[in-house]
This record gives sequence, structure tokens and C-alpha cells, in this order.
Amino acid sequence: MKGTGLYMKELAGKSVKELVALRKEAKQELFQLRMKNSVRALKETHKIGDLRVKIARINTVLHSKVNA
Repeated sequence: MKGTGLYMKELAGKSVKELVALRKEAKQELFQLRMKNSVRALKETHKIGDLRVKIARINTVLHSKVNA
């Protein structure tokens, strides 16, 4: 993912509620991609891995904000 540092700075600027909402949306999207992949309807399977990394980054920022 290009511009990772920029994305992390953008996440750091968001509030905890916004991060939780963003994580929820990403998890729903991940579920939909997994379902499409299970019936072999997903052509771009790399999106699953990219989304998992995005969720992990959101969780990292969220965890640091909650502990601070």
C-alpha cells in the first residue's frame, strides 16, 4: 500500500468513535469479500489481504489512543 505513513497520520487525526466506525465498515467489507471468494466470484483476491492490513493499522492506532 503506497503512502502508508500518510494513511497512518490520517488515522491518528481521527477520534476514537470515528476509528471504531471505520473498523466496523472495514470488517463488514472483509466479510463480503470472503463470501464472494468462497463462491469463486472474487477476481481480485489481493483485496482481502489489503483489507486485513488496513484493519490491523486501524486497531494499532485505536489501541494507542485508548491507552493514552
